Amino acid sequence: MTITRHEPQHAPELRAAARHIGRRGFLTLTGAAAALAFAVNLPAAGAASAAELDARRIDDDPFTLGVASGDPRPGSVLLWTRLAPAPYQPDGGLPAERVTVHWELAHDEKFSRIAKRGTATAHPEYHHTVHVEVGRLDADRVYYYRFRTGTWISETGRTRTAPATTSPASSLTLAAVSCQAYADGYFTPYRHLAQDDVDVVFHLGDYLYEYAVNSVGGYRNYTDRTLPAHFNHETVTLEDYRLRYALFKSDPDLRAAHAAHPFVVTWDDHETENNYADDTPENSVPPEEFLLRRASAYRAYWENQPLRSPQQPTGPDMQLYRRLHWGRLAQFDVLDTRQYRSNQAYGDGSQIPGPDVDDPARTMTGATQERWLLDGWRSSKALWNVVPQQVTFSQRKFDLTTPSRVSMDAWDGYRASRRRVLDGARTAGIENLMVLTGDVHVGYGFDIKDDFDDPDSATLGTEIVATSIASGRDGIDKPANWDTYMQANPHMKFYNGRRGYVTVALGEQRARADFKTVPYVTTPGAPVTTAASYVTEVGEPGLTPA
Repeated sequence: MTITRHEPQHAPELRAAARHIGRRGFLTLTGAAAALAFAVNLPAAGAASAAELDARRIDDDPFTLGVASGDPRPGSVLLWTRLAPAPYQPDGGLPAERVTVHWELAHDEKFSRIAKRGTATAHPEYHHTVHVEVGRLDADRVYYYRFRTGTWISETGRTRTAPATTSPASSLTLAAVSCQAYADGYFTPYRHLAQDDVDVVFHLGDYLYEYAVNSVGGYRNYTDRTLPAHFNHETVTLEDYRLRYALFKSDPDLRAAHAAHPFVVTWDDHETENNYADDTPENSVPPEEFLLRRASAYRAYWENQPLRSPQQPTGPDMQLYRRLHWGRLAQFDVLDTRQYRSNQAYGDGSQIPGPDVDDPARTMTGATQERWLLDGWRSSKALWNVVPQQVTFSQRKFDLTTPSRVSMDAWDGYRASRRRVLDGARTAGIENLMVLTGDVHVGYGFDIKDDFDDPDSATLGTEIVATSIASGRDGIDKPANWDTYMQANPHMKFYNGRRGYVTVALGEQRARADFKTVPYVTTPGAPVTTAASYVTEVGEPGLTPA
Protein backbone atom coordinates (compact mmCIF):
# COMPACT_ATOMS: atom_id res chain seq x y z
CA MET A 1 0.00 0.00 0.00
CA THR A 2 1.38 3.40 -0.95
CA ILE A 3 1.50 5.87 1.92
CA THR A 4 1.19 9.54 1.08
CA ARG A 5 2.98 11.51 3.77
CA HIS A 6 2.20 15.13 4.36
CA GLU A 7 3.36 18.02 6.47
CA PRO A 8 1.14 18.26 9.56
CA GLN A 9 -1.11 21.28 9.67
CA HIS A 10 0.61 22.47 12.85
CA ALA A 11 4.09 21.17 11.96
CA PRO A 12 6.01 24.34 12.92
CA GLU A 13 4.22 24.48 16.28
CA LEU A 14 4.82 20.75 16.79
CA ARG A 15 8.54 21.12 16.25
CA ALA A 16 8.74 24.21 18.42
CA ALA A 17 6.83 22.55 21.26
CA ALA A 18 8.88 19.37 20.93
CA ARG A 19 12.12 21.29 21.35
CA HIS A 20 10.83 22.76 24.60
CA ILE A 21 9.09 19.66 25.94
CA GLY A 22 11.89 17.14 25.67
CA ARG A 23 11.15 13.52 26.54
CA ARG A 24 7.97 12.23 28.10
CA GLY A 25 9.10 12.71 31.68
CA PHE A 26 8.98 16.46 31.18
CA LEU A 27 5.40 16.42 29.93
CA THR A 28 4.11 16.54 33.48
CA LEU A 29 5.50 20.02 33.89
CA THR A 30 2.93 22.80 33.70
CA GLY A 31 4.69 24.76 30.99
CA ALA A 32 5.32 21.66 28.91
CA ALA A 33 1.71 20.55 29.22
CA ALA A 34 0.56 23.96 28.09
CA ALA A 35 2.90 23.84 25.12
CA LEU A 36 1.61 20.37 24.26
CA ALA A 37 -1.99 21.53 24.51
CA PHE A 38 -1.26 24.44 22.20
CA ALA A 39 0.67 22.36 19.71
CA VAL A 40 -1.97 19.70 19.14
CA ASN A 41 -5.02 21.74 20.09
CA LEU A 42 -5.80 19.76 23.25
CA PRO A 43 -7.85 21.67 25.81
CA ALA A 44 -7.06 21.35 29.48
CA ALA A 45 -8.97 18.66 31.36
CA GLY A 46 -12.40 19.86 32.39
CA ALA A 47 -12.47 22.69 29.89
CA ALA A 48 -15.98 23.65 28.82
CA SER A 49 -17.30 25.79 26.02
CA ALA A 50 -18.97 28.99 27.21
CA ALA A 51 -21.89 28.71 24.80
CA GLU A 52 -24.59 26.06 24.71
CA LEU A 53 -26.28 25.02 21.49
CA ASP A 54 -30.05 24.74 21.43
CA ALA A 55 -30.36 21.14 20.26
CA ARG A 56 -33.60 21.97 18.45
CA ARG A 57 -31.43 23.77 15.90
CA ILE A 58 -29.78 20.51 14.80
CA ASP A 59 -31.43 19.88 11.43
CA ASP A 60 -29.77 16.57 10.50
CA ASP A 61 -29.42 13.29 12.38
CA PRO A 62 -26.47 13.74 14.79
CA PHE A 63 -26.20 10.01 15.62
CA THR A 64 -24.49 9.05 12.36
CA LEU A 65 -21.75 7.10 14.15
CA GLY A 66 -24.08 4.96 16.22
CA VAL A 67 -23.89 3.99 19.87
CA ALA A 68 -21.62 1.73 21.89
CA SER A 69 -21.12 0.34 25.37
CA GLY A 70 -18.12 -1.09 27.11
CA ASP A 71 -16.24 -2.47 30.11
CA PRO A 72 -19.21 -4.20 31.79
CA ARG A 73 -18.88 -4.45 35.58
CA PRO A 74 -21.26 -6.06 38.10
CA GLY A 75 -23.30 -2.92 38.72
CA SER A 76 -22.13 -0.60 36.00
CA VAL A 77 -21.66 -0.13 32.29
CA LEU A 78 -20.20 2.62 30.10
CA LEU A 79 -22.38 4.12 27.33
CA TRP A 80 -20.92 6.03 24.37
CA THR A 81 -22.07 8.10 21.42
CA ARG A 82 -20.91 11.06 19.37
CA LEU A 83 -22.93 13.89 17.85
CA ALA A 84 -21.86 14.38 14.22
CA PRO A 85 -24.52 15.41 11.65
CA ALA A 86 -21.70 15.70 9.08
CA PRO A 87 -19.12 13.13 10.27
CA TYR A 88 -16.70 13.63 7.37
CA GLN A 89 -16.28 17.31 8.18
CA PRO A 90 -13.63 18.28 10.74
CA ASP A 91 -16.21 19.85 13.07
CA GLY A 92 -18.72 17.05 12.55
CA GLY A 93 -21.27 19.56 11.35
CA LEU A 94 -21.70 21.26 14.74
CA PRO A 95 -20.49 24.61 16.08
CA ALA A 96 -17.99 24.78 18.92
CA GLU A 97 -20.75 24.79 21.52
CA ARG A 98 -21.75 22.24 24.11
CA VAL A 99 -24.90 20.17 23.60
CA THR A 100 -27.14 18.54 26.21
CA VAL A 101 -27.78 14.86 25.50
CA HIS A 102 -30.44 12.77 27.27
CA TRP A 103 -29.86 9.06 27.82
CA GLU A 104 -32.09 6.18 28.92
CA LEU A 105 -31.32 2.66 30.10
CA ALA A 106 -34.21 0.19 30.14
CA HIS A 107 -35.00 -3.44 30.92
CA ASP A 108 -36.78 -3.89 27.57
CA GLU A 109 -36.35 -2.82 23.95
CA LYS A 110 -39.56 -0.76 24.02
CA PHE A 111 -38.28 1.30 26.97
CA SER A 112 -41.47 0.67 28.91
CA ARG A 113 -39.47 -0.20 32.06
CA ILE A 114 -36.80 2.44 32.55
CA ALA A 115 -33.94 1.45 34.86
CA LYS A 116 -31.96 4.71 34.71
CA ARG A 117 -32.08 7.99 32.84
CA GLY A 118 -30.14 11.22 32.90
CA THR A 119 -28.36 13.90 30.91
CA ALA A 120 -24.79 14.34 29.74
CA THR A 121 -22.95 17.14 27.98
CA ALA A 122 -21.32 16.69 24.59
CA HIS A 123 -18.38 19.11 24.76
CA PRO A 124 -16.77 20.42 21.58
CA GLU A 125 -13.41 20.00 23.32
CA TYR A 126 -14.07 16.25 23.21
CA HIS A 127 -15.40 16.42 19.65
CA HIS A 128 -18.97 16.14 20.92
CA THR A 129 -18.41 12.61 22.22
CA VAL A 130 -20.35 11.40 25.24
CA HIS A 131 -19.17 8.92 27.88
CA VAL A 132 -21.81 8.00 30.47
CA GLU A 133 -20.82 5.74 33.37
CA VAL A 134 -24.11 4.29 34.61
CA GLY A 135 -23.90 2.78 38.09
CA ARG A 136 -26.12 1.16 40.72
CA LEU A 137 -27.44 -1.39 38.24
CA ASP A 138 -28.35 -5.02 38.81
CA ALA A 139 -25.52 -7.47 38.23
CA ASP A 140 -25.66 -10.02 35.41
CA ARG A 141 -28.49 -8.24 33.60
CA VAL A 142 -29.18 -7.30 29.97
CA TYR A 143 -30.17 -3.67 29.37
CA TYR A 144 -31.14 -1.53 26.39
CA TYR A 145 -30.08 2.08 25.94
CA ARG A 146 -30.50 5.08 23.67
CA PHE A 147 -29.66 8.77 23.46
CA ARG A 148 -31.74 11.82 22.52
CA THR A 149 -30.89 15.40 21.69
CA GLY A 150 -33.35 17.93 20.29
CA THR A 151 -35.83 15.99 18.15
CA TRP A 152 -33.36 13.23 17.33
CA ILE A 153 -33.25 9.76 18.93
CA SER A 154 -30.36 7.37 18.42
CA GLU A 155 -30.64 3.73 17.49
CA THR A 156 -31.12 1.34 20.41
CA GLY A 157 -28.11 -0.41 21.85
CA ARG A 158 -28.04 -3.63 23.85
CA THR A 159 -25.60 -4.08 26.70
CA ARG A 160 -25.22 -6.01 29.93
CA THR A 161 -23.60 -5.94 33.33
CA ALA A 162 -21.19 -8.58 34.62
CA PRO A 163 -22.12 -11.07 37.34
CA ALA A 164 -21.19 -10.20 40.91
CA THR A 165 -17.57 -10.96 41.71
CA THR A 166 -18.65 -13.61 44.23
CA SER A 167 -21.09 -15.28 41.81
CA PRO A 168 -20.19 -18.75 40.49
CA ALA A 169 -21.28 -17.62 36.96
CA SER A 170 -21.35 -20.94 35.16
CA SER A 171 -20.83 -19.68 31.59
CA LEU A 172 -19.65 -16.80 29.40
CA THR A 173 -19.35 -16.49 25.63
CA LEU A 174 -16.94 -13.87 24.34
CA ALA A 175 -15.87 -12.84 20.86
CA ALA A 176 -12.38 -11.69 19.93
CA VAL A 177 -11.76 -9.39 16.96
CA SER A 178 -8.86 -7.36 15.58
CA CYS A 179 -7.39 -5.48 12.63
CA GLN A 180 -9.94 -3.63 10.53
CA ALA A 181 -8.20 -1.82 7.68
CA TYR A 182 -11.00 0.15 6.01
CA ALA A 183 -9.25 0.25 2.64
CA ASP A 184 -8.77 -3.54 2.57
CA GLY A 185 -12.44 -4.43 2.44
CA TYR A 186 -15.87 -4.43 4.02
CA PHE A 187 -16.40 -5.16 7.71
CA THR A 188 -18.71 -8.07 6.89
CA PRO A 189 -17.63 -10.23 9.87
CA TYR A 190 -19.10 -7.59 12.17
CA ARG A 191 -22.53 -8.02 10.57
CA HIS A 192 -22.45 -11.70 11.53
CA LEU A 193 -21.03 -10.95 14.97
CA ALA A 194 -23.90 -8.53 15.59
CA GLN A 195 -26.29 -11.46 15.18
CA ASP A 196 -24.19 -13.89 17.23
CA ASP A 197 -25.11 -14.75 20.80
CA VAL A 198 -22.15 -13.42 22.79
CA ASP A 199 -21.89 -11.63 26.12
CA VAL A 200 -18.95 -9.35 25.38
CA VAL A 201 -16.55 -8.52 22.52
CA PHE A 202 -12.82 -8.04 23.04
CA HIS A 203 -11.16 -5.84 20.43
CA LEU A 204 -7.47 -6.71 20.47
CA GLY A 205 -6.05 -3.81 18.49
CA ASP A 206 -5.76 -2.05 15.14
CA TYR A 207 -9.25 -0.63 15.38
CA LEU A 208 -7.90 2.20 13.24
CA TYR A 209 -5.26 2.35 10.51
CA GLU A 210 -3.19 5.46 9.97
CA TYR A 211 -2.65 4.83 6.26
CA ALA A 212 -4.26 6.85 3.50
CA VAL A 213 -7.73 5.91 2.22
CA ASN A 214 -8.40 7.08 -1.33
CA SER A 215 -11.61 8.46 -2.79
CA VAL A 216 -13.07 5.02 -3.67
CA GLY A 217 -12.29 3.45 -0.29
CA GLY A 218 -9.36 1.37 -1.52
CA TYR A 219 -10.41 -2.23 -2.20
CA ARG A 220 -14.00 -1.37 -1.37
CA ASN A 221 -13.92 0.35 -4.78
CA TYR A 222 -16.97 2.53 -4.22
CA THR A 223 -18.96 3.50 -7.28
CA ASP A 224 -21.82 5.21 -5.44
CA ARG A 225 -19.81 7.65 -3.29
CA THR A 226 -16.58 9.63 -3.20
CA LEU A 227 -14.65 10.00 0.03
CA PRO A 228 -13.21 13.44 0.86
CA ALA A 229 -9.59 14.11 -0.05
CA HIS A 230 -8.58 14.66 3.58
CA PHE A 231 -8.72 10.88 4.14
CA ASN A 232 -6.07 10.36 1.46
CA HIS A 233 -3.03 10.93 3.66
CA GLU A 234 -1.50 9.40 6.77
CA THR A 235 -2.93 10.49 10.12
CA VAL A 236 -0.66 12.80 12.12
CA THR A 237 -2.69 15.52 13.81
CA LEU A 238 -5.59 15.33 16.23
CA GLU A 239 -7.93 16.38 13.43
CA ASP A 240 -6.57 13.58 11.23
CA TYR A 241 -7.20 10.90 13.83
CA ARG A 242 -10.66 12.21 14.68
CA LEU A 243 -11.68 12.20 11.03
CA ARG A 244 -10.33 8.70 10.54
CA TYR A 245 -12.44 7.41 13.45
CA ALA A 246 -15.45 9.06 11.84
CA LEU A 247 -14.74 7.18 8.61
CA PHE A 248 -14.31 3.81 10.31
CA LYS A 249 -17.23 4.20 12.71
CA SER A 250 -19.58 5.18 9.89
CA ASP A 251 -19.34 1.60 8.62
CA PRO A 252 -22.82 0.04 9.14
CA ASP A 253 -21.50 -3.40 10.09
CA LEU A 254 -19.21 -2.02 12.79
CA ARG A 255 -22.09 0.12 14.06
CA ALA A 256 -24.29 -2.97 14.24
CA ALA A 257 -21.74 -4.92 16.30
CA HIS A 258 -21.28 -2.04 18.75
CA ALA A 259 -25.03 -1.67 19.17
CA ALA A 260 -25.47 -5.40 19.78
CA HIS A 261 -22.73 -6.10 22.33
CA PRO A 262 -20.56 -4.35 24.91
CA PHE A 263 -16.92 -4.03 23.82
CA VAL A 264 -13.70 -4.20 25.83
CA VAL A 265 -11.02 -2.48 23.75
CA THR A 266 -7.25 -2.33 23.76
CA TRP A 267 -4.98 -0.91 21.09
CA ASP A 268 -2.01 -2.12 19.13
CA ASP A 269 0.21 0.00 16.88
CA HIS A 270 -1.91 1.30 13.99
CA GLU A 271 -4.14 3.39 16.24
CA THR A 272 -1.02 5.58 16.36
CA GLU A 273 1.67 4.39 13.92
CA ASN A 274 2.90 1.06 12.58
CA ASN A 275 5.24 -0.87 14.90
CA TYR A 276 6.05 1.98 17.27
CA ALA A 277 7.56 1.07 20.64
CA ASP A 278 6.99 3.43 23.59
CA ASP A 279 8.43 6.76 22.40
CA THR A 280 10.29 5.25 19.43
CA PRO A 281 8.47 5.78 16.11
CA GLU A 282 8.67 3.63 13.02
CA ASN A 283 10.82 6.14 11.16
CA SER A 284 13.50 8.67 12.04
CA VAL A 285 11.19 11.22 13.67
CA PRO A 286 12.61 12.66 16.92
CA PRO A 287 10.97 10.99 19.95
CA GLU A 288 9.80 14.37 21.28
CA GLU A 289 7.90 15.06 18.07
CA PHE A 290 6.50 11.53 17.98
CA LEU A 291 5.12 11.94 21.50
CA LEU A 292 3.10 14.89 20.26
CA ARG A 293 1.62 12.68 17.56
CA ARG A 294 1.01 9.97 20.15
CA ALA A 295 -0.85 12.46 22.34
CA SER A 296 -3.19 13.21 19.44
CA ALA A 297 -3.72 9.53 18.67
CA TYR A 298 -4.40 8.61 22.31
CA ARG A 299 -6.79 11.55 22.73
CA ALA A 300 -8.81 10.53 19.67
CA TYR A 301 -8.81 6.89 20.76
CA TRP A 302 -10.33 7.69 24.15
CA GLU A 303 -12.86 10.07 22.63
CA ASN A 304 -14.11 7.45 20.18
CA GLN A 305 -14.15 4.31 22.33
CA PRO A 306 -16.48 3.17 25.14
CA LEU A 307 -13.86 3.72 27.82
CA ARG A 308 -14.24 4.87 31.41
CA SER A 309 -12.76 8.00 32.97
CA PRO A 310 -9.65 6.29 34.44
CA GLN A 311 -8.53 5.63 30.87
CA GLN A 312 -8.70 9.30 29.86
CA PRO A 313 -5.20 10.24 28.63
CA THR A 314 -2.88 12.90 29.94
CA GLY A 315 -0.78 14.20 27.08
CA PRO A 316 0.93 11.18 25.43
CA ASP A 317 0.20 8.83 28.34
CA MET A 318 -2.87 6.67 28.88
CA GLN A 319 -3.32 3.71 31.22
CA LEU A 320 -5.20 1.25 29.08
CA TYR A 321 -4.33 -1.95 30.95
CA ARG A 322 -7.09 -2.87 33.38
CA ARG A 323 -8.81 -5.82 35.03
CA LEU A 324 -12.37 -7.10 34.62
CA HIS A 325 -14.14 -10.04 36.25
CA TRP A 326 -17.00 -12.33 35.27
CA GLY A 327 -18.03 -13.65 38.65
CA ARG A 328 -15.63 -16.34 39.78
CA LEU A 329 -15.62 -17.88 36.32
CA ALA A 330 -13.11 -15.56 34.64
CA GLN A 331 -10.63 -12.80 35.33
CA PHE A 332 -9.61 -10.68 32.34
CA ASP A 333 -6.26 -8.90 32.51
CA VAL A 334 -6.34 -6.56 29.52
CA LEU A 335 -2.78 -5.68 28.48
CA ASP A 336 -1.10 -2.84 26.60
CA THR A 337 1.98 -4.26 24.86
CA ARG A 338 2.73 -1.13 22.85
CA GLN A 339 3.04 1.91 25.11
CA TYR A 340 5.72 0.65 27.52
CA ARG A 341 7.74 -1.86 25.48
CA SER A 342 11.46 -1.72 24.75
CA ASN A 343 12.34 -0.95 21.17
CA GLN A 344 12.34 -4.01 18.91
CA ALA A 345 15.66 -5.84 18.69
CA TYR A 346 17.26 -6.10 15.25
CA GLY A 347 14.48 -4.13 13.58
CA ASP A 348 10.76 -4.78 13.72
CA GLY A 349 10.50 -7.51 11.05
CA SER A 350 11.33 -11.23 10.97
CA GLN A 351 14.89 -12.00 12.03
CA ILE A 352 17.02 -14.80 13.44
CA PRO A 353 17.04 -13.95 17.14
CA GLY A 354 20.26 -12.70 18.69
CA PRO A 355 21.18 -12.33 22.36
CA ASP A 356 19.15 -9.14 22.82
CA VAL A 357 15.84 -11.05 22.75
CA ASP A 358 16.92 -12.77 26.00
CA ASP A 359 18.11 -9.59 27.69
CA PRO A 360 16.17 -9.36 30.99
CA ALA A 361 16.38 -5.57 30.84
CA ARG A 362 14.13 -5.56 27.78
CA THR A 363 10.39 -5.68 28.35
CA MET A 364 7.16 -6.05 26.42
CA THR A 365 4.89 -4.63 29.12
CA GLY A 366 7.06 -2.35 31.22
CA ALA A 367 7.92 -3.21 34.81
CA THR A 368 4.83 -1.63 36.39
CA GLN A 369 2.33 -3.43 34.16
CA GLU A 370 4.20 -6.72 34.50
CA ARG A 371 4.08 -6.46 38.29
CA TRP A 372 0.37 -5.57 38.11
CA LEU A 373 -0.30 -8.68 35.99
CA LEU A 374 1.60 -11.08 38.24
CA ASP A 375 0.14 -9.59 41.43
CA GLY A 376 -3.34 -9.96 39.91
CA TRP A 377 -2.72 -13.62 39.22
CA ARG A 378 -1.54 -14.26 42.76
CA SER A 379 -4.79 -12.85 44.14
CA SER A 380 -7.05 -14.34 41.46
CA LYS A 381 -9.89 -16.61 42.54
CA ALA A 382 -11.16 -17.13 38.99
CA LEU A 383 -11.41 -20.50 37.26
CA TRP A 384 -10.18 -19.02 33.95
CA ASN A 385 -7.48 -16.38 33.77
CA VAL A 386 -7.77 -14.74 30.36
CA VAL A 387 -5.26 -12.22 28.97
CA PRO A 388 -6.60 -10.14 26.06
CA GLN A 389 -3.55 -8.56 24.40
CA GLN A 390 -2.11 -7.69 21.01
CA VAL A 391 0.81 -9.63 19.49
CA THR A 392 1.54 -13.35 19.19
CA PHE A 393 2.58 -14.72 22.58
CA SER A 394 3.62 -18.25 21.63
CA GLN A 395 6.78 -19.05 19.72
CA ARG A 396 6.18 -18.85 15.98
CA LYS A 397 9.05 -20.05 13.80
CA PHE A 398 8.91 -19.01 10.16
CA ASP A 399 11.40 -21.59 8.81
CA LEU A 400 12.26 -25.26 9.14
CA THR A 401 15.93 -24.37 9.57
CA THR A 402 17.76 -24.00 12.88
CA PRO A 403 17.96 -21.25 13.90
CA SER A 404 14.72 -19.96 12.43
CA ARG A 405 13.49 -16.46 11.84
CA VAL A 406 10.84 -15.15 14.26
CA SER A 407 8.97 -11.87 14.62
CA MET A 408 10.88 -9.18 16.48
CA ASP A 409 7.60 -7.27 17.04
CA ALA A 410 5.92 -10.19 18.85
CA TRP A 411 6.79 -11.87 22.18
CA ASP A 412 9.44 -13.92 20.32
CA GLY A 413 11.47 -10.72 20.27
CA TYR A 414 11.06 -10.35 24.05
CA ARG A 415 11.74 -13.88 25.29
CA ALA A 416 12.98 -12.86 28.74
CA SER A 417 9.80 -10.86 29.24
CA ARG A 418 7.70 -13.86 28.19
CA ARG A 419 9.68 -16.12 30.51
CA ARG A 420 8.92 -13.88 33.49
CA VAL A 421 5.21 -13.92 32.64
CA LEU A 422 5.09 -17.71 32.33
CA ASP A 423 7.08 -18.19 35.52
CA GLY A 424 4.69 -15.78 37.25
CA ALA A 425 1.69 -17.81 36.11
CA ARG A 426 3.23 -21.02 37.41
CA THR A 427 4.19 -19.45 40.74
CA ALA A 428 0.65 -18.09 41.14
CA GLY A 429 -0.81 -21.55 40.50
CA ILE A 430 -2.69 -20.48 37.36
CA GLU A 431 -4.05 -23.71 35.89
CA ASN A 432 -6.37 -22.39 33.18
CA LEU A 433 -4.47 -19.67 31.37
CA MET A 434 -5.83 -18.37 28.08
CA VAL A 435 -4.21 -15.64 25.97
CA LEU A 436 -6.29 -13.79 23.37
CA THR A 437 -4.31 -12.23 20.52
CA GLY A 438 -4.82 -10.21 17.33
CA ASP A 439 -2.35 -8.44 14.99
CA VAL A 440 -1.34 -11.10 12.45
CA HIS A 441 -4.41 -11.20 10.14
CA VAL A 442 -4.77 -14.97 10.46
CA GLY A 443 -6.36 -17.33 12.94
CA TYR A 444 -4.10 -19.47 15.11
CA GLY A 445 -4.58 -21.90 17.97
CA PHE A 446 -1.52 -22.60 20.14
CA ASP A 447 -0.59 -24.70 23.11
CA ILE A 448 1.53 -22.46 25.33
CA LYS A 449 4.58 -24.56 26.22
CA ASP A 450 6.95 -24.21 29.13
CA ASP A 451 9.76 -24.76 26.59
CA PHE A 452 8.62 -24.14 23.04
CA ASP A 453 11.64 -25.99 21.65
CA ASP A 454 10.67 -29.15 23.54
CA PRO A 455 7.30 -30.55 22.40
CA ASP A 456 7.27 -32.81 25.48
CA SER A 457 7.54 -29.94 27.95
CA ALA A 458 4.55 -28.95 30.06
CA THR A 459 1.64 -27.13 28.46
CA LEU A 460 0.93 -24.05 30.56
CA GLY A 461 -2.05 -22.62 28.72
CA THR A 462 -3.70 -21.95 25.39
CA GLU A 463 -3.50 -19.05 22.99
CA ILE A 464 -6.38 -18.11 20.68
CA VAL A 465 -5.44 -15.74 17.87
CA ALA A 466 -8.30 -13.91 16.17
CA THR A 467 -7.88 -13.24 12.49
CA SER A 468 -8.56 -9.78 11.08
CA ILE A 469 -11.91 -8.25 10.28
CA ALA A 470 -10.65 -6.89 6.93
CA SER A 471 -6.87 -6.36 7.02
CA GLY A 472 -5.11 -8.48 4.40
CA ARG A 473 -8.17 -8.49 2.15
CA ASP A 474 -9.85 -11.82 1.34
CA GLY A 475 -7.14 -14.30 2.34
CA ILE A 476 -7.20 -18.07 1.80
CA ASP A 477 -7.83 -21.06 4.05
CA LYS A 478 -4.30 -22.43 3.75
CA PRO A 479 -1.67 -19.76 3.06
CA ALA A 480 1.43 -20.76 1.11
CA ASN A 481 3.44 -21.14 4.33
CA TRP A 482 0.87 -23.36 6.05
CA ASP A 483 2.88 -26.60 5.85
CA THR A 484 6.08 -24.87 6.98
CA TYR A 485 4.45 -23.22 9.97
CA MET A 486 2.66 -26.36 11.12
CA GLN A 487 5.87 -28.43 10.91
CA ALA A 488 8.10 -25.78 12.48
CA ASN A 489 5.70 -25.22 15.36
CA PRO A 490 4.27 -28.50 16.70
CA HIS A 491 2.41 -26.54 19.40
CA MET A 492 0.45 -24.76 16.64
CA LYS A 493 -2.83 -26.64 16.44
CA PHE A 494 -4.73 -24.42 14.01
CA TYR A 495 -3.87 -21.97 11.21
CA ASN A 496 -6.29 -20.31 8.79
CA GLY A 497 -5.82 -17.26 6.58
CA ARG A 498 -9.40 -16.04 6.06
CA ARG A 499 -11.02 -12.94 7.57
CA GLY A 500 -13.47 -13.27 10.47
CA TYR A 501 -13.53 -13.54 14.26
CA VAL A 502 -13.43 -16.13 17.02
CA THR A 503 -15.90 -16.93 19.79
CA VAL A 504 -14.88 -18.60 23.03
CA ALA A 505 -17.42 -20.21 25.34
CA LEU A 506 -15.99 -20.49 28.86
CA GLY A 507 -17.62 -23.05 31.13
CA GLU A 508 -17.02 -24.84 34.41
CA GLN A 509 -15.59 -27.92 32.69
CA ARG A 510 -14.06 -26.67 29.43
CA ALA A 511 -13.72 -23.82 26.97
CA ARG A 512 -14.67 -24.06 23.32
CA ALA A 513 -13.19 -21.84 20.60
CA ASP A 514 -15.02 -21.49 17.28
CA PHE A 515 -13.02 -19.86 14.47
CA LYS A 516 -15.55 -18.14 12.20
CA THR A 517 -14.53 -16.96 8.74
CA VAL A 518 -15.95 -15.35 5.60
CA PRO A 519 -14.76 -16.19 2.06
CA TYR A 520 -14.30 -12.56 0.97
CA VAL A 521 -14.42 -8.95 2.17
CA THR A 522 -13.52 -7.04 -1.01
CA THR A 523 -17.19 -7.25 -1.93
CA PRO A 524 -20.03 -7.06 0.61
CA GLY A 525 -22.42 -9.74 1.78
CA ALA A 526 -20.22 -12.79 2.37
CA PRO A 527 -21.67 -15.68 4.41
CA VAL A 528 -19.98 -16.91 7.57
CA THR A 529 -18.88 -20.45 8.36
CA THR A 530 -17.10 -22.10 11.27
CA ALA A 531 -13.68 -23.08 9.94
CA ALA A 532 -12.79 -25.18 13.00
CA SER A 533 -13.63 -25.69 16.67
CA TYR A 534 -11.33 -26.63 19.54
CA VAL A 535 -11.76 -27.29 23.25
CA THR A 536 -9.48 -27.03 26.24
CA GLU A 537 -10.43 -28.82 29.43
CA VAL A 538 -10.30 -27.32 32.91
CA GLY A 539 -7.07 -28.42 34.57
CA GLU A 540 -5.71 -29.86 31.31
CA PRO A 541 -4.41 -26.96 29.19
CA GLY A 542 -4.00 -27.52 25.49
CA LEU A 543 -6.26 -27.54 22.43
CA THR A 544 -7.99 -30.57 20.96
CA PRO A 545 -10.46 -30.62 18.04
CA ALA A 546 -14.07 -30.34 19.21
